[in-house]
Amino acid sequence: MNDATNGPASTARDLAGATANPYLRGLFAPVHDEVTAFDLPVTGRLPETLRGRYLRNGPNPLPPVDPASYHWFGGEGMVHGVRLRDGRAEWYRNRWVRSDAVAGRLGEKLLHGPRHLGMDFAPNTHVQSFAGHCLALVEGGSLPYELDPELYTIGPFTFHGTLPGGFTAHPAVDPHSGEMHAVAYCLTWPYVQYLVVGTDGRVRRRVDVPVDGHPMMHDFSLTVRYVLLYDLPVVFDGRRAPGAFPWHWDRGRPARLGVLPREGGAGDVRWLEVEPCFVFHPMNAYEHDGRFITVHLVGYERLFDGERPVPELCPAHLERWTVDLAAGSVRRVRLDDRPVEFPRADPRRLARRHRFGYAVRARAGGSGGAGGFGAGLVKYDLARGGSEEFRMPPGGDVGEGVFVPASPGAAEDEGWVLAFAYDPLREATDLVVLAAQDFAAGPVARVHLPVRVPVGFHGSWIPDHEPGRDSYDR
Repeated sequence: MNDATNGPASTARDLAGATANPYLRGLFAPVHDEVTAFDLPVTGRLPETLRGRYLRNGPNPLPPVDPASYHWFGGEGMVHGVRLRDGRAEWYRNRWVRSDAVAGRLGEKLLHGPRHLGMDFAPNTHVQSFAGHCLALVEGGSLPYELDPELYTIGPFTFHGTLPGGFTAHPAVDPHSGEMHAVAYCLTWPYVQYLVVGTDGRVRRRVDVPVDGHPMMHDFSLTVRYVLLYDLPVVFDGRRAPGAFPWHWDRGRPARLGVLPREGGAGDVRWLEVEPCFVFHPMNAYEHDGRFITVHLVGYERLFDGERPVPELCPAHLERWTVDLAAGSVRRVRLDDRPVEFPRADPRRLARRHRFGYAVRARAGGSGGAGGFGAGLVKYDLARGGSEEFRMPPGGDVGEGVFVPASPGAAEDEGWVLAFAYDPLREATDLVVLAAQDFAAGPVARVHLPVRVPVGFHGSWIPDHEPGRDSYDR
């Protein structure tokens, strides 16, 4: 059963074919309907222990859109979700996040609530659950938006009135304490803000760390004792012409890594020089031998250094950074020559030593040809070296892979990797389920969605019985 609702004006349907903007064509092109489909067909066999929802966020612009100035990062957020239970795929849904602007353009009643500095943006970057709240997330000063179990927007979320400003697209939940950590920035702040949210869903700690020049800090790293801050040469420039992409590579800006003790203040940050580069996404970080921190991440040599910035045209690679706290140095080593992005690890290993990691193998040329982003998924063995790869067929595409352990006490790679993958034969998207311990063998199951899911960003597996949250058994 399919149900399409709330489609914008039909004139928007021709937008993707009428523009040369790669972010409005091909697999990046927005969809124009909200769809609900039940009892989805499955090829293969879904593990019966997968009981929950796989959710993923991404830009899906509503008209009117100016093809000359639109960039992938600026589209209103749409969350796509699949509900799994007892070996069945019960439903697929996609819903725009209802900021005031989105609700107004859809002809709906506005959802009243707080705003930070008057910002009204439908978060488009990540979706994550914490302390009983499912949150659509974005950076730069906007608030998270809370969603209900069926992906309808409840409204802006301020962690029960304790959030001092905007939030981040990439909070991290410490698997041992259960607390959420975040590093937030805002384009009007002369600092970045380290926040700790308790298991009750309220901010319990705030540290404002002064930084100059409005750097983009998309993500951060967490260890048992430290928070790592990436102060790198991509900065915001509000003086650019209206409609111009506001982020650019500042060739004169030093690159540095901040090491902040978890319980320290702004004056306790140690800033360590690194070679010029940029980092969107760390994989994980951990301490060892009393003086070292190892970080696995995806690094760019430079980014947004041109008139029309297309990030996929600047390849990124898996790196290992070794931070020597005694010497005050950072050593970078490239681990793979394949271009990759969207690194993930077992969430139970966050801030602790890990062996395995996963990433999307980026397509050569990226969105310059609008043919998608991901040519495959890579599983890395970081302890022994080597990797396995799940490759997409010609015309196919795959997004970020999310690791789901088979059980709370399962081995580090005992479980599944879930991702949205475009099937060129069906001209629609599948949710693929890969066995992490037999990665290259291909999916153990494919859930066939009735529509194409546009290329997007980040997602999460939200189990039905998550600690600190009511069950979503419905």
